[in-house]
Amino acid sequence: MSDVRENMLSECAKCRIRICDPRMKTGKPLPSIDKAPPYCPMRRMPEIFNQASDEYQQSGVYEFARLSSVQEYECYEPTSEGFRTLNTRLDELIQFSQKCHYQKLGIAFCTGLDAEAAILTEVLEDKGFSVASVRCKAGQREKEDIGIVEEKIAGPDRVETMCNPIAQALVLNAEKVDLAVMLGLCTGHDTLFIRYCRVPLTVFAVKDRVLGHNPMAALYLSQSDYYSRFRIKTNKTPVRGKMSP
Repeated sequence: MSDVRENMLSECAKCRIRICDPRMKTGKPLPSIDKAPPYCPMRRMPEIFNQASDEYQQSGVYEFARLSSVQEYECYEPTSEGFRTLNTRLDELIQFSQKCHYQKLGIAFCTGLDAEAAILTEVLEDKGFSVASVRCKAGQREKEDIGIVEEKIAGPDRVETMCNPIAQALVLNAEKVDLAVMLGLCTGHDTLFIRYCRVPLTVFAVKDRVLGHNPMAALYLSQSDYYSRFRIKTNKTPVRGKMSP
């Protein structure tokens, strides 16, 4: 039975016991679940993990999971000084797609990364894939269609078309791509794309306008004075708009 305790969340990010990832030498049994902290999801929701184990046995899922782990394995090389990392994200995208025998890839990209999308398309085509691509502005709908009047980037008097991640997802679904690749969609737009995408999906890059599309840099710098604002506790996150009920 689940050990789901009231007012408690699964908090793996705070765990330092890590019985799920013990990094043990060969031959030793895995640590007992009893050693896990009370917020461990393995203790709180054992039926979820049983369900997940069953899913891995489903047709197609087992092999996909196996190839994913093979791809992970190939990203490291043991040396006398420890493991050395080998593959870039671009290498992995190509290698994993080849492992899965994918032939048609689809790129959903932000129009602000137009040049990057063109380069990525060329690279993938050079590796033998056919590539469908759709930019976020496809559909030519003006921002007024979703209630945007004042909040236009270039000003309220300018014509601006809205980002259309739902259409991007539907286009790649219709193209019947083997794998959809997200490239730099805005926060929120990426969520809608994921919601409506009905084909296997991976992320090549996420958008960070300030840090060269490397959002991890903000986390690393949050430990320094330069981005210390992230460590200031606030009661709530201020928002400029509000969600509809």
